[in-house]
Amino acid sequence: MSGMKPSEIKTSGMKTVNWAALSADEQTQMLSRPAMSDSAALGNTVADIIKAIRTKGDTALIDYTKRFDKLEGDNFTKNADDIAQATARLGDDIKAAIKVAYEQVVKFHKAQIQDVIRVETMPGVVCEMHTQAIESVGLYIPGGSAPLPSTVIMTGAPAQIAGCTRLVLCTPPPIADEILYAASLCGVNEIYTVGGAQAVAALAYGTETIAAVDKIFGPGNSFVTEAKRQVSNDFAGAAIDMPAGPSEVLVIADKEADPAFIAADLLSQAEHGHDSQSILVTPCAKIAELTAIELDKQLAVLERKEIAEKAIAHSVSFVCADIDEAVEISNRYAPEHLIVQTENPRGLQPKLKNAGSIFLGAWTPESVGDYASGTNHVLPTYGYTRTYSSLGLADFVKRYTVQELTADGLRSLAPTVTCLADAEGLTAHKRAVTIRMEKLNAE
Repeated sequence: MSGMKPSEIKTSGMKTVNWAALSADEQTQMLSRPAMSDSAALGNTVADIIKAIRTKGDTALIDYTKRFDKLEGDNFTKNADDIAQATARLGDDIKAAIKVAYEQVVKFHKAQIQDVIRVETMPGVVCEMHTQAIESVGLYIPGGSAPLPSTVIMTGAPAQIAGCTRLVLCTPPPIADEILYAASLCGVNEIYTVGGAQAVAALAYGTETIAAVDKIFGPGNSFVTEAKRQVSNDFAGAAIDMPAGPSEVLVIADKEADPAFIAADLLSQAEHGHDSQSILVTPCAKIAELTAIELDKQLAVLERKEIAEKAIAHSVSFVCADIDEAVEISNRYAPEHLIVQTENPRGLQPKLKNAGSIFLGAWTPESVGDYASGTNHVLPTYGYTRTYSSLGLADFVKRYTVQELTADGLRSLAPTVTCLADAEGLTAHKRAVTIRMEKLNAE
């Protein structure tokens, strides 16, 4: 492989590149994500939408939803009768599948419940950490060509377990029966058929129909992502779960990996959208070659072939020196999904520093995490896995601390506190301690 030039092998539109043949700048460029839309134009458009929702409320919300999502009439609220009718229309198989996925996610997220932490840091000084559910949360469920009941479960089930008192779901019309059924399992209180940046603005600032929420969860297109960014930067807006961009997967594979499995995993992300990115990193040139052939075979039978082809066109296979270098490349890219198809995947896991969710071994396709293994599929993308985590129960709660001192506890800690207050020139802080000590000493 040493004589191979970058981008020389090209099958299915997916480039195969010799990592060692790239300069440092070329390596950085090859690991860059697909360019987002014109950020300035996108930001201005979204800002205008947010302003319209804030000033005109439901009127603007209905106008945008009719314009972008073909809302019929002026009613964008769904109620218990709508849920009951949707449930009756669904077949038993899909309802059973949704329920199993829900139960799996509930089981894993219930294990994340944090007990109260109580520590006596010195005699008479007790410190505690408590968690409390965020009161109201907005769950954004993308629309488009396929319903996403799985995203309802991934956002709704943790909110339900955390004890959030108000769960508000927004999704573009027409709403799928699967989404309504999944929402009912998760205890969603309110459902609105509105989407896009206008839905995010309504959740953040409120309208006549939709009361504002405290935090917004869920993935979306570039308009949704930009709207979430803008409202989270406004003190009057709402918090968000995480920054995110197009979906992505990186596969680390050795010579023992199955090229058909690798291709299937790469395509499972590619079919999400034309701007999704799929990357293979392997020390075996033969695996890269066979995977490219498999991509051709499997692309031919995909329902979303055109979308997947566009995504594969800006995806890449890197042939590297060894598995250790493959790990280095993965950590540098920091993928949303990381699949490890190697002889000893568990042995590599401690070395994998940056990933939203990791899938170990040949029998762990990314699809199981998307739907029903129990982990959450709402994950940071675009390299944010260096600093952000996969969605979990902790995102739906807030922490606060409690401390309680006895008189003896204050007496023991007083010299430390007064000394530090003196050093910082904060005499009122010091006085809050000494006034109590004077009373204690007078008794």
